[in-house]
Amino acid sequence: MKITHTALLTLLLVSSSCLSKNNQSQTELVQKEQETTLETAPLTAVELQQFETAYFASGCFWCVEAVFESVKGVKEVYSGYSGGTKKNPTYKEVAYGLTRHAEAVEVYYDPKMISFTQLVQVFFGSHDPTTLNRQGPDRGAQYRSIAFYKNEEEKKIIENYIAALQSENIYQGRPIVTEVTKFDTFYKAEEYHQDYERKNPNNSYIRNVSVPRLNRFKKNFKSLLKEESH
Repeated sequence: MKITHTALLTLLLVSSSCLSKNNQSQTELVQKEQETTLETAPLTAVELQQFETAYFASGCFWCVEAVFESVKGVKEVYSGYSGGTKKNPTYKEVAYGLTRHAEAVEVYYDPKMISFTQLVQVFFGSHDPTTLNRQGPDRGAQYRSIAFYKNEEEKKIIENYIAALQSENIYQGRPIVTEVTKFDTFYKAEEYHQDYERKNPNNSYIRNVSVPRLNRFKKNFKSLLKEESH
């Protein structure tokens, strides 16, 4: 492997200004506490409207949701379905391959804290984009890899990142099969799927698949994690 995802991000990111470090005053401590609360507390639908959205599919949405929830600047993540044609699909319909939808996530993020390019880095760095209609033990078109874009700028970011991965032979000759798809509609999954990993820590799939996947991501992308996720 010639270059890491982190190095690729350095090549692709537009340099941004950093917050200056001042002497720590009581005001700054209060502000930091408020920011931490905003990072972790559940937000209402109205509050979420102030943030940007991004959409990805990369296997079981229980796993994908947990990965993005651990990333700094991400305010909320919902599990759901996208990429197909059927309106208001159910989990059963998607699982049986009746909809062409993939299990996907809706990511609400603060672009002042994390960029779309970094979210693309998280996406590619947290799954294997070379396995067609499969992720780990999960098989079927509903588990395919999709990076959705809402405009031409996002499309270009995704395509440039894929080109960089391929040119550096990150996957040792295996082609990237990720679909780069214009975003249309996201259907939120049934309520019991939301925050599934957090609410069901003793589930065998969570223990044996989701948690190891999340831990691998955290190990490799420490700089992108929320403080409580280290």
